[in-house]
Amino acid sequence: MAIIALSGASARRHLEPVRRKSTTSIYAMVMLLTLVLAGSILVAIGLGSAVVPPPDTARYLWAAVTGGDITAEELTRYQIIWNIRTPRVLLAAAVGAGLAAVGTAIQALVRNPLADPYILGVSSGASVGAVVVSLFGALSVLGIYAVSVGAFLGALVATSLVYLIAYGRVGVTPLKLVLTGVALSFGFQAIMSVLIYFTPTAESTSMVLFWTMGSFGAATWGSLPVVIAVVLTGILALRRYSRPLDVMSLGDESAASLGINTTAIRKSLFVLTAVMTGAMVAVSGAIGFVGLVIPHITRMIIGATHAKLLLIAPFIGAILMVWVDLLARTMVAPRELPLGVLTALIGVPVFIVLMQRRGYVFGGR
Repeated sequence: MAIIALSGASARRHLEPVRRKSTTSIYAMVMLLTLVLAGSILVAIGLGSAVVPPPDTARYLWAAVTGGDITAEELTRYQIIWNIRTPRVLLAAAVGAGLAAVGTAIQALVRNPLADPYILGVSSGASVGAVVVSLFGALSVLGIYAVSVGAFLGALVATSLVYLIAYGRVGVTPLKLVLTGVALSFGFQAIMSVLIYFTPTAESTSMVLFWTMGSFGAATWGSLPVVIAVVLTGILALRRYSRPLDVMSLGDESAASLGINTTAIRKSLFVLTAVMTGAMVAVSGAIGFVGLVIPHITRMIIGATHAKLLLIAPFIGAILMVWVDLLARTMVAPRELPLGVLTALIGVPVFIVLMQRRGYVFGGR
């Protein structure tokens, strides 16, 4: 017994430096990604149809935050920077971070490497809610926020239906969740197509394009704080489920043997990811591939531990989305490309390359 205890103590002493080194490398990566994200935001805010150099961009932002003075000649550029581009770029970063975090959680939740934040019918439900509000004037008392609130309510209705239909005698299983979500997505898309068919206006067509392919063009300072609060709170909450997600990705049997109540945790995570996704879709529409590809890229970099994944993936998602949005509004200016087009053009080849790498499997390397 003494020999066994001694060997265990010796093993712990040998493992401790490895843990410290791993923790240090993660913190160093977080600091590096924070700097990259801050630099990307600054550059993206300054670039556009009217290019503003980074020093001037930083000066305008500082003046806006501290109440500094701006000359009359600079007022137009200042308003472009602060009132138009800054909320848009910050929204892009928040949505990118949220999609990456939700995608990471859902892939473990349903044990499906092809899962993304929209697999459970959230985006389709949000699209129907937005189109209904726009076409029939529902929630008009909310003014400019009516469409976003309608989209959010549509997303919650969709997720509630998915959960109620998928719930069975043994609770909610990953397979039933995925199949129910896919089926209801087609149903909501059919409803939306019928609504557009009977009201074929240019406004309704452009709205469908917005909600199915995504855009940050409607970003405002009024809607930004709510989205950022929901995303940050959601990411922190998801990190509290890191260990259950690690175990659940191995299967419900393994989780049950370790005392994990998969039904209760799956229900809590389902609600949390639905609220996060609904809040993001309500202000940006459905942006594909970010929540699918970023988790896989992050796993290849740092491994499959969810405590690390849910720390690093949001940074990578935020940085990617900031640059994708910049390309969307500058490539064919003054017109704007739908974000879903660019994320697909980037995500498809990246995903194919990832899947072709020898030794890569879902949940690890």
